Amino acid sequence: MNINIFFLFILSSLMMIFYFFKPLDIKQQLFVDIPLFEIRDFSLYELNQEKIKTFMSGDVATRYADRYTVKSMDFTDNSKTYIANMKADSGLYEGDIITLIGKVSYFREDGLTFDSQEVVYNKKTSVAKTQSEYVAYMGDNKITGVSLEYNSLLNKIESKQVVAKYILDEEQL
Repeated sequence: MNINIFFLFILSSLMMIFYFFKPLDIKQQLFVDIPLFEIRDFSLYELNQEKIKTFMSGDVATRYADRYTVKSMDFTDNSKTYIANMKADSGLYEGDIITLIGKVSYFREDGLTFDSQEVVYNKKTSVAKTQSEYVAYMGDNKITGVSLEYNSLLNKIESKQVVAKYILDEEQL
């Protein structure tokens, strides 16, 4: 075999490799949001010098750098005048904002309750908001509507498309 043909064969083989084979496109995945830990059947207490300010329990919680995600969330806020308790299928606890999703029940110590599918609660302002349909109760009184905003500190409710059933006491007439 002629040496020129051999080198020509090697050169053509290398050229074919160069043109026909593509280099591997390795994709790097950046893990920005990595869970720090996961706990099951937990209770989380936030204390001050006088009392328990907040209490949260659930079936499974995943802690990230800036938030907790919770399944079967039960959150109680005892930091204001009235104790407020919220339960939901799942929740997100991020700073002072608690987002409850799925069969949310809100109960306040003075007897006000309401049920909705999603509630956003601000611990600082004690405001519970929902943009979905809700049903609220206080004793025998019943209110239904859309887009509830309840300020627990001011005892003020704002809503849209309200239908109320209110029972008057005979003593007040």
